[in-house]
Amino acid sequence: MRTSIWLIPVVIFFALVALFYLSLGRDTHALPSALKGKQVPAFALPDLLDNEKTYTEDILKGRWVLLNIWGSWCPTCYVEHPYFMQLAREGVEIVGMNYKDKQEKAEKYLADLGNPYSEVFVDSNGDFALDLGVYGAPETYLINPEGIILVRHAGEVDARVWEEKFVPHMPTEAEDIKLQPAPAAPQL
Repeated sequence: MRTSIWLIPVVIFFALVALFYLSLGRDTHALPSALKGKQVPAFALPDLLDNEKTYTEDILKGRWVLLNIWGSWCPTCYVEHPYFMQLAREGVEIVGMNYKDKQEKAEKYLADLGNPYSEVFVDSNGDFALDLGVYGAPETYLINPEGIILVRHAGEVDARVWEEKFVPHMPTEAEDIKLQPAPAAPQL
């Protein structure tokens, strides 16, 4: 009986070592997306800046677009925001989805930092985010003119991520957009 008691921690230790070994080399930002290659789910959500206006999935069709999920409560959103401002200046269409945020804080975020979004809608209860499979903010999706999700990226979008993950899936003229890293984000 005494010899089997010390065996339990040894077995647990080797099981954990095996688990960690199997996890080595995995890209922690490469979250699976059940919607990759599929249509954007249907939605009807209000505009952040004009409550009289409602958007549907149709705003994500007919053009190449990035859908950026963000919130004023999200520290990484502040970090990537200057890069989205730069992408917008270069002509990249970006639609924003404000996720589980307070209206006043979201409006202040855009007023203070600038608005890179051609449209920005609100998913205050997270239903559409759930349909997309959002884990949290920020997440960014590349959607083609047919409304098909081609890329899903969880985490910050910067010049490296843009060049490696998004540009290869876009039409050739997007490959000519060579962007420099954005200036540092303001301190919180």
